[in-house]
Amino acid sequence: MTKAKFYKSGLRFECSECGQCCTGTGGYVEVSRREAETIAGFLKLAEQEFLEQYIDFPEGGDRLRLKSGANGDCVFLADNRCRIYPARPLQCRTFPFWPENLKSPYRWKLAARVCPGIHRGRRYSAAEIEEILGAMKNRDAKE
Repeated sequence: MTKAKFYKSGLRFECSECGQCCTGTGGYVEVSRREAETIAGFLKLAEQEFLEQYIDFPEGGDRLRLKSGANGDCVFLADNRCRIYPARPLQCRTFPFWPENLKSPYRWKLAARVCPGIHRGRRYSAAEIEEILGAMKNRDAKE
């Protein structure tokens, strides 16, 4: 028997574009090749130029990662705003509906301490949340 998800009645979220999820050390944003192409196009850069300027290639890793500034912030965060918001990667588009934030009500509450958009805006149904989680898992399986 499957345990009921704490979000079975849905969760409220509306991105305030505050940049809080883009700050600090210890995190990174993985991007697929297709996402790198999309962002390069959005920035009107040749793909190779984009890769050289904005992508880290982790040693031994097969995934691309956006570079971080010296303070750990995303390289695309400027004045607490995402410079590539319309073209941001799946990892960014799906926040805060990440598996680690959806493990329990407590973890969701911790995420809300950082993200002012949690508990505001429209209610995402459990089915929508599961669809978001599925998109993340599918990307991971394809990569």
